[in-house]
Amino acid sequence: MTTASVLPPSPPTLPAPPGALPRRSVRISSPGQVAGAIAQLAALGAIGPVVFGGLFGLLGAGVGLLFALLIGVVLLAGLVYALFGVAWFEQARLDGLYGFDLPALRPRRSPKTGFVGVLHTIWLQAIDLRQWRAIASFTVSTLLGLVALFLVGSAAWGLALVFSPIFGWAHTALFGLLPLEGAGAPLIGALTVLVATGAVIGLGLLHGVLARAILVPSREALLEEQARTSDTRRAGAVRAAEVERTRIERDLHDGVQPRLVSIGMTLGLAQTKIDDDPEAAKALVAEAHASTKSAITELRQLARGIHASVLEDRGLDAALSALASRSHIPVTLDVRLPRRCSRPAEAAVYFSIAEALTNAAKHSRAGNCRVDVRVRDDGSLWARVEDDGLGGARVVPGGGLDGIVNRVTAAGGTARIDSPQGGPTSVEVTVPCAS
Repeated sequence: MTTASVLPPSPPTLPAPPGALPRRSVRISSPGQVAGAIAQLAALGAIGPVVFGGLFGLLGAGVGLLFALLIGVVLLAGLVYALFGVAWFEQARLDGLYGFDLPALRPRRSPKTGFVGVLHTIWLQAIDLRQWRAIASFTVSTLLGLVALFLVGSAAWGLALVFSPIFGWAHTALFGLLPLEGAGAPLIGALTVLVATGAVIGLGLLHGVLARAILVPSREALLEEQARTSDTRRAGAVRAAEVERTRIERDLHDGVQPRLVSIGMTLGLAQTKIDDDPEAAKALVAEAHASTKSAITELRQLARGIHASVLEDRGLDAALSALASRSHIPVTLDVRLPRRCSRPAEAAVYFSIAEALTNAAKHSRAGNCRVDVRVRDDGSLWARVEDDGLGGARVVPGGGLDGIVNRVTAAGGTARIDSPQGGPTSVEVTVPCAS
């Protein structure tokens, strides 16, 4: 399954949620940027039509072969990811040129499994708004590139007119129609060079303005996105707390409470026999003593499920090592953390791994589990738990997997559960390291 004026002060800026697009002041008019934009526009004017020709060719072939052994479906899926490739290139190009500091454009993934999950993944990618904004930017840049090529050609033609007397071109004409005699050709040529050069520079500036308008959202859009993200995280936190409360109540009701009642009954029975049958009373007291130790152990495990002190004291690596040592099935642990992340992020990943191992021990009949934990380049904490069990796990409201999804959502992350029939089952979570 990441701005100031002399007007009255604006409300304080909210911290950007993970995955939110940034909004910051970026220069788009330095000489180097304008020159780079002009060069890139000229290149896009040459290659952009070819790219769009290929994309429309895929679209036409996919629609035309849609009912021919579903070959068209494969072609349309290829079109979706070809569009993603173009969008990724466009965003990387603009980020490198202007330094918008945009979050990396990543392929969308569905939390569903099987063939339905594949179709849902393709659908999520096809409707990705960030991808379509980048495609729109690529389209605009290609059109500007065609204009830039025309203006560069006009400037070259004007430059040739300026030097036409030197090369002895006695008969020149404006656009091949209006004859230019004497000094007319150099003057018209110079004017053409000036106009075309100014227009090209203006085109470079316009490119920066349009790119920022298309790819970088307004403050209002950013605030709306933050509000939606906060609502989602709050709902996940409420749901996670509800699931956790239900689990604690169930563990107390089904485990510790009956044991304590049994201890009380055993001690009461021992009290009635202490005068008539001291040996039997001693045996009952010893039984109550053993049950008390078991109850203490269960309470300790329950407390550890609520708050793992080793996680706070020694970090995620040590906490997972302790967790793996207590697991009922062998666990291969591979944790590579160059630094510690925030407490909410570490807690979300720790409890997700603990719940996944518990589910594997209870239901999967697995003989081995593997746990991998990494800090990715984008600053997110990533973990994957995979077992070699029977598979077929499903997210049930109030269940363990549902708890994983809600806890990770509350931390601003994502969870993906893949469990086909026959196995293996994998649980993959990604949480912002500073959530």
